[in-house]
Amino acid sequence: PGPLIMVTQFVGFMGAYRDPGLLHPLLAGTLGALLTTWVTFVPCFLWIFLGAPFMETMRNNRALSAALAAITAAVVGVILNLAVWFALHVLFRELYEAREFGMTVDVPVLSSVNLASLILTVGAIVAVFRFKIGMLTVLAGCSLIGLVYGLFMGWI
Repeated sequence: PGPLIMVTQFVGFMGAYRDPGLLHPLLAGTLGALLTTWVTFVPCFLWIFLGAPFMETMRNNRALSAALAAITAAVVGVILNLAVWFALHVLFRELYEAREFGMTVDVPVLSSVNLASLILTVGAIVAVFRFKIGMLTVLAGCSLIGLVYGLFMGWI
């Protein structure tokens, strides 16, 4: 998933930028981001390139098909969990942990809603689902609006 790769790349950049050793911090950060990207992508692509020729022959194997379906469901669950986590932390300034039945769930403090993020999120949802505007256009528009808002709020 792209967002996960971008987050690990950012963490690699920040880690190397903050502790550059003998290198310039920007060079160290760039190298850290590149190294993180490399070690994140290469194993995935090796599995894909090595396993792709055998996938068609394995498709008729019921047990393997069931296992791959379960793995796909797990990946979708991880992506959904990440999306909910980011949504909660972007839309609300405060969360508290509710612990029940051996589970911990982040619950938003409704009075801490970030109205600017909520308005931008609702606008993006309306743009994509109601007006069928493309994802890249919506992403660029939201980025621009967020940048202008951040600059404007910095002056106040």
